[in-house]
Amino acid sequence: MISSLRGAVLSLNPQSVVVDVHGVGMRVFVPGRTSSVMRVGEEVVLHTTLIVREDDLSLYGFGTAEERDTFDLLCSVNGVGPKSALGVLNEMSVDEIAHAVASDDDQAFKAVSGIGPKTAKLIALSLQGKVASPTFESPRGSVNNTISPADHTAIVQALVGLGWSERVAKKGVSDMIEQLPDGADSSVAALVKRALQLLGPQTSREDFS
Repeated sequence: MISSLRGAVLSLNPQSVVVDVHGVGMRVFVPGRTSSVMRVGEEVVLHTTLIVREDDLSLYGFGTAEERDTFDLLCSVNGVGPKSALGVLNEMSVDEIAHAVASDDDQAFKAVSGIGPKTAKLIALSLQGKVASPTFESPRGSVNNTISPADHTAIVQALVGLGWSERVAKKGVSDMIEQLPDGADSSVAALVKRALQLLGPQTSREDFS
């Protein structure tokens, strides 16, 4: 089982990325929100799961271990294949999925392309008690409340893709959001830059505290 990989991006598109792992180009299917923060030539870290079929071996990768584990849970639901599970994670963050499951909100899953009403209801029911409780809460403040869980996840993914550990990335993003002044640009690109400035070039990518 290939559970993670690290390497430089050789090529990418919204659905997949080719990563150079010690001279071997590994094609990995990823959510669009993950590929959108990648750049050719940059080093990335992906948490992966290998789907084995009689005539195919497909590798799926994610910016965080939580996303990968949620992908595996989605694939365990009857009628949900890897492409559908990837579609869910392309449209919803892990916290948004957890919120939908906790509130038995199958409408959230029906909004995903390729997920019908019966499958949406089955996802909401099947994942009860299996997904972690929602953990993201927007910090207080007029600007900070505009940062959605999906954007929060995308910023963390960007930092993980640039080499920071998931723990360091999450703390850096939380600290950055707490310090965000009113009126600041709250786009994902701008917030990634602010997080990078906070972490700084001298910060250990494993031991930020």
